[in-house]
Amino acid sequence: MKKILVIDEDPVFRNTLNRLLSERGWEVSEAEDGSKGLEMVVQHQPRVVVCGMRTPGCNGYQLTQFIQGHRELVPATQVVVTTAASHSRDRETALEAGANAVLIKPIIAAELFKILDGLTRTESDKPAGEPGPEAHVAHKTKVRFWGVRGSLPTPGAGTVFYGGNTSCVEVRAEGQIIILDAGSGIRSLGVQLASEFKNKSLELTLLLTHTHWDHIHGFPFFAPAYDPKNVVRVLSYEGARRGLEATLSIQMESPYFPISLQQMPGNITIQELKGLSFKIGSVKVEAMFVNHPGVCVGYRLFTSCGSVAYLPDNELSRRRTNPGASELGRSVSEMPQPSQREDQKLIEFIKGAEVAIMDSQYDENEYASHVGWGHSCADDAVAVAVQARVKNFFLFHHDPSHNDDKISRMLAKAKEVAAPLGGATRVEAAREGLEIEF
Repeated sequence: MKKILVIDEDPVFRNTLNRLLSERGWEVSEAEDGSKGLEMVVQHQPRVVVCGMRTPGCNGYQLTQFIQGHRELVPATQVVVTTAASHSRDRETALEAGANAVLIKPIIAAELFKILDGLTRTESDKPAGEPGPEAHVAHKTKVRFWGVRGSLPTPGAGTVFYGGNTSCVEVRAEGQIIILDAGSGIRSLGVQLASEFKNKSLELTLLLTHTHWDHIHGFPFFAPAYDPKNVVRVLSYEGARRGLEATLSIQMESPYFPISLQQMPGNITIQELKGLSFKIGSVKVEAMFVNHPGVCVGYRLFTSCGSVAYLPDNELSRRRTNPGASELGRSVSEMPQPSQREDQKLIEFIKGAEVAIMDSQYDENEYASHVGWGHSCADDAVAVAVQARVKNFFLFHHDPSHNDDKISRMLAKAKEVAAPLGGATRVEAAREGLEIEF
């Protein structure tokens, strides 16, 4: 059995890695500080050491230097250094010292396992007939709607076809399961994941566009967050006045909910993002701040098969200056300069996307009395999608007052808008259970 030593002052982090690595057949040892860890390296001769860059006693840089300078004592041990994303120089410093790899916290298990496989695998380990790195591997990206409604869940006979749950979309790509928003639809997703993976551990990434209630109120009912085998990473930008973690915690405080966020047994990490570009495994993610009350973003996920753009809450500029006027087919160049800049930025953001899921809450008449509420007229949203040469466009964030018939009429109108604009954009309305695979 291969030995691995985890050196980190955070007991939750050590426990999580211990469980994940043990399930993969590793013999795991732990140390809470670098001094003790250094003794264990010499004593136990682990195949790999995972050490925090700023671990007290002997940090990752110092431990790496010692190992590289004393190969007569530890001839085969290799080092993976972990660090917080905010320390921009840590990666270069660790690699200069001789670390074999550097991982940014919170760690994605698939990335760690890939690194460990590469560090420890020999030719004799390779199964017969296994393709080499040059072999072509077919990939698929799958998108599934679990919640499509805005503002408030609307169960009932009138919403059976499109669905009444609030925003939640699942994306599977490059070995990652990425969840877009945690509206009430995330409950059904959680039940499905628990059934599909049964006793296997899960690593999930939840991207929140913002912390309005209809995008977070399903999280307390998300089954995988109650399983200690699972790791759930919650990523978003600043949440309200008290920060993202505080905002998510408040809705689970007594007397609102019987279990607090801190009592959920799953391994949950919450991170406020700073930059607008980051990666989830090999999936590149770009974010864009949008026109919606408070801090709100849209995301675009780039996979090897194409990209998915997700902007569930956004008010386009083209109709705001004259809400009563018809905007059908109006090009960006015909709009006032400030509106041109805002909408052109969005067009560039979604340009050429395989799938674009966008706020289309109101029809033309409704929008006139909802200017400034942070939501778009469906006619304008589809016009923007066609101009951006999106391949598949989905009306999203359906108004709670819209039943299935109303949404179908809005979809028919949207297709009428798209037809004379040319292009090959396929226009549909998002509905629960619908899957797109490409």
